Amino acid sequence: MSLALVKREKLPSISRFGWLMGLYAENFLRLQRLFEVAELGCGRYVSSVGDGLDVHIDIVEQHAYTTELRMSYGLIDPQTGLADPSASVRLYRDARQVEATHCYAGRRWQDVIGMYPPPQRVLNHRLRMNTFLGKWLQYLAEQGHGVATLKENFQKSENNA
Repeated sequence: MSLALVKREKLPSISRFGWLMGLYAENFLRLQRLFEVAELGCGRYVSSVGDGLDVHIDIVEQHAYTTELRMSYGLIDPQTGLADPSASVRLYRDARQVEATHCYAGRRWQDVIGMYPPPQRVLNHRLRMNTFLGKWLQYLAEQGHGVATLKENFQKSENNA
């Protein structure tokens, strides 16, 4: 019986920060492919596919290289009056990245990670938020949401009320 030594090459590992930057890039592609938000003007948009869960997109600000928006189903948490679930998102056109800056799914970020969290906890929270955003965008695409289902909604948004 012959024994062969197997030389194993170590694969490069990716840091948690590198993983987060990869999520930002994937979410840019998903969001742009889905709704082309970088080309939308400020205002409120609704995507409806007839399933009773319309997606509300509020384009809050359009800057030279960034777009700030909020996404939600338009469902309101009866305790807080906030859209639940919802995500605040910043799209960076020049870097081709999308960052979920805040997500609300029954609890505020302060309740999840505390008022003065250590950097590792903040990074972990950002990973969870942006993973959630990526899965949500993928789900919306699978449900049939997209540019063709997106219509401008002329009702006043929460910011303009």
